[in-house]
Amino acid sequence: MIKIIIERHGQPDKAAEMESLLVDLRTKAVQQRGYVSGETLRSIDDPSHWLVISTWLDIELWKAWETSAERREIASRLEPLLAAPEKASIFSFVWEACWWPPDLQRYNKVAKS
Repeated sequence: MIKIIIERHGQPDKAAEMESLLVDLRTKAVQQRGYVSGETLRSIDDPSHWLVISTWLDIELWKAWETSAERREIASRLEPLLAAPEKASIFSFVWEACWWPPDLQRYNKVAKS
């Protein structure tokens, strides 16, 4: 499994539009093969700073969603609301530190490469 962390800095006067589009993205992502879970966070100290954390079975399934026409269409509507380009980071689980049994590690192709 992998975690995707996307940081976005929105324009202060566009928060409602941004939240709506992030909800749209989540609604569509939930329907994608490989999506496990996710959360959308907004900084208390800096309300223009948004963080989306999602969990996917593997990087290939994330990439399929990331490059899909459906996601790109919503992202194109989100882009004008941003004060800076979004930053996406991909993390893999450290399997040795997890309780997952060894046979489930096959889901993390990043860790095995």
